[in-house]
Amino acid sequence: MKSILNCTINLKYRGEIMIKKIFSLISILAISFFTAVNSNAGEKWDMPMAYSATNFHSMNGVLFADAVRVATGGEVDITVHPGGSLFKGGEIKKAIQTGQVPIGERLLSGHQNESLIFGTDSIPFLATSYKASDKLWKHLKPELTKILDEQGLVLLYGVPWPAQGLYFNKEINSVADSKGIKFRSYNNSTARIAELMGMLPVQVEAAELSQALATGVAESFVSSGSTGYDRKVWEHLSHFYEVNAWLPRNYVMVNKNSWNKLDKSTQNIIMGVAQMAEAAGTARSEQLSGWYLTQLAANGMKVQVAEGQLRADLERIGKTMSDEWMANAGAVGAKIIDGFKSE
Repeated sequence: MKSILNCTINLKYRGEIMIKKIFSLISILAISFFTAVNSNAGEKWDMPMAYSATNFHSMNGVLFADAVRVATGGEVDITVHPGGSLFKGGEIKKAIQTGQVPIGERLLSGHQNESLIFGTDSIPFLATSYKASDKLWKHLKPELTKILDEQGLVLLYGVPWPAQGLYFNKEINSVADSKGIKFRSYNNSTARIAELMGMLPVQVEAAELSQALATGVAESFVSSGSTGYDRKVWEHLSHFYEVNAWLPRNYVMVNKNSWNKLDKSTQNIIMGVAQMAEAAGTARSEQLSGWYLTQLAANGMKVQVAEGQLRADLERIGKTMSDEWMANAGAVGAKIIDGFKSE
């Protein structure tokens, strides 16, 4: 066990070094861009993010902001506000659309009540690995870009979470064992999972999760090992079941009016940095995925693969949800899934 922990800790360290090198490279290359940047007054942008400052998404956001500042010669100066400190997660997209802030990050599937396309990455058991997630994103991103453009937003980049699993405060061997449990939901998909498992969905933002668990408002949830580690859920829950149901993405978007105030050269620079942030964030997510689970176990949680009757029940629920999504997502949804499955 000790050797495994040492291996995963070393992997975490190497991942951090690699990501820092990537963004250092951006800073070095930025010098060549400075002559392309106009001398107009710099823009100061506040960037709300829903997750804690120590979460890898937030850390990646800070590195992105730093790289943009350097690469644009200070023409765009982004200040990151993690942990829902500026706007709660559910408020971030509207705040960007209405111009209260020019940029921000949000969980993509948090908006699937607007369009099922936002929930494509949360179809259970469709894309269950990083390779599959990247392939799905390749087909989803162009369609999502069009939808966001119609909403007055510009898509910059998206980074997946590690694969999702189930957290409980007791042993669960089948869906029957979960009936009546209060389940934290954060989008339509998780609320539907609760319904199909006979649990009681409770809407709770990530920043409020620890308090919800401590007070008994929520007793279970589906998320990655990252969330469990960040929120120290071992203080309230005892079991984590590896399901690998899906790899949801967070995405960074910009208000289109704010974006259009920038000259083309600055826009190109930011898009280039965004591509690097997507690659670096995805690499970090994958490198940390196993490490998070070792930390849950090291802090006393029972970490195990969902199997037997529980696995069979979850796959049946996943099929139901997948069929429902396909029946209602229309031609755009079919185009994305067909493209994904054809590769």
